[in-house]
Amino acid sequence: MKHLIPFLNRHPTVAVIRLQGVIGAGGRAQLNDEALGPVIEKAFSRGKPKAVALVINSPGGSPVQSSLIAARIRRLAAEKEIPVHAFVEDVAASGGYWLAVAADDIWVDDSSILGSIGVISAGFGAQVFLSRQGIERRVYTAGKSKSTLDPFLPEKPEDVKRLKGLLDQIHEAFIAHVKARRGTKLADDPDIFTGEFWLGQRSVDLGLADGVGHLMPKMKELYGDKVRFAKYGRKRGLLSRFGATIAQDALSAVEERASYARFGL
Repeated sequence: MKHLIPFLNRHPTVAVIRLQGVIGAGGRAQLNDEALGPVIEKAFSRGKPKAVALVINSPGGSPVQSSLIAARIRRLAAEKEIPVHAFVEDVAASGGYWLAVAADDIWVDDSSILGSIGVISAGFGAQVFLSRQGIERRVYTAGKSKSTLDPFLPEKPEDVKRLKGLLDQIHEAFIAHVKARRGTKLADDPDIFTGEFWLGQRSVDLGLADGVGHLMPKMKELYGDKVRFAKYGRKRGLLSRFGATIAQDALSAVEERASYARFGL
């Protein structure tokens, strides 16, 4: 009788969430929890999906936004009792890998880049330039640490020491997240948490991923040839579509290009 009633004979559906771009707070960032939250909630809830697949192509970014997005995915996976699979395209590095380990398993292409489990802070010092131009920097503070790491003042060793201490704490949280999610799958290799990154099969050998595999064939292997895909992702605003934010988009593109360039992409 079931084959005579269409809604009792539905094919399994996999909700596909595309996570592409730099991770960070603010309007220019491609990926942040505020923008992605409704998308992720919808993907887990609409149509009772059999599984959720994350398609990841991200060089990383904000550790806080990475953590918030990953935590949302894990919360919904537990509440809905839905398995989550991650598929890495060009890169899942740094914060991008933080997102990948939110999945129950991670699949890569032979040429995908994974890892970069580390934390970086970069900037410029302009005090020499100002001095050569005859410009004097004047700073007045209440609180001795209010001008910490001011790029227009000479670098102070105590400021650098404090910054490195903060970076170490974030790094420890990153390592703990990876170990909690990957567990005994991880190889006993000291290079895993040094910020190094690897290509597909080597990342599998190190336990950073579970195997080489692509979205459609892997989902058909797990959920049958009749599996259907429902795609979810961020939508651009109306003004953005008509070029009203050309300057902002151009700046965002330069920043994103620089992030991918770190991995030779």
